[in-house]
Amino acid sequence: ESLGWKVTATIEAGGMGHEIETWSEAGAPRQVAIDGKPASQLALGRIARVLWLIPAMDRLWIEGAEGRRRFLDRMALSFDPDHAGTALAYDKAMRERNRLLRDQVRNDGWYDALEAQMASSGATLHDARLRVLDHLAEAQAQAATAFPVADLALEQAEGGMPDTAPELRAALAESRGRDMAAGRSLVGPHRSDLAAVFAAKGVPARDCSTGEQKALLISLILANARALAARIGAPPILLLDEVAAHLDAGRRAALYDEICLLGAQAWMTGTGAELFADLGARAQILEVTEAEGLSQVRPQ
Repeated sequence: ESLGWKVTATIEAGGMGHEIETWSEAGAPRQVAIDGKPASQLALGRIARVLWLIPAMDRLWIEGAEGRRRFLDRMALSFDPDHAGTALAYDKAMRERNRLLRDQVRNDGWYDALEAQMASSGATLHDARLRVLDHLAEAQAQAATAFPVADLALEQAEGGMPDTAPELRAALAESRGRDMAAGRSLVGPHRSDLAAVFAAKGVPARDCSTGEQKALLISLILANARALAARIGAPPILLLDEVAAHLDAGRRAALYDEICLLGAQAWMTGTGAELFADLGARAQILEVTEAEGLSQVRPQ
């Protein structure tokens, strides 16, 4: 049986308070209301900047490039909520072009129209990703942190990424024959990959230990939060699920200190209250238990 759910909250942003509701009715698409009026996910993103880290992301550096692109795009979205629309526009045009390629359609007019859309949104998408890397590099360089600095770069599956919309459009047109043979588009930002190197050791993230990979991820989340705070005047909300996993006691204590120094509201989960002992009076500890299929929350 599919059950519905609803979350309500009061969010303070930009000196103003907002009543937020988000819910789903028995598996239906998620809905949002802001101050009692229906709203889009984009509108919610403008007033509630949220960064998160979940256990599934621990494999980010060793799995496929798609997950790393999504991770980078979420960071870009935190700076500019319009990034989501740009990514959707690019994906839509690319899917339509791929369908033409698979069907062996040879209509230059259709390709011209779709490639113009891909070039415009694709160049914007690529530029936004590069700006994020600049923001993160600056935030890491300026921070006194216990977490490793990551040298970041965008790499292409093959060749280089055209720098401008006209160059991308020309590259797409030139690649039609090759793309038709492959049945998919082989040029564009969908072929990009986020590469990271543990700077102090010169070791690619994919070759680091599990603990080092987790520390690099945390470092990037913290850098993203610092960069956001510098640009919008307030830190984002942090959602950190099982964040203490793979961290030794010293680094765990350092994480809590850095979050508190940032001044962010952070929601962290763990398997026991002892994992958060270093926070002391700086945190409110809640215990979640289950009884008869219902979650119960009580302060510690």
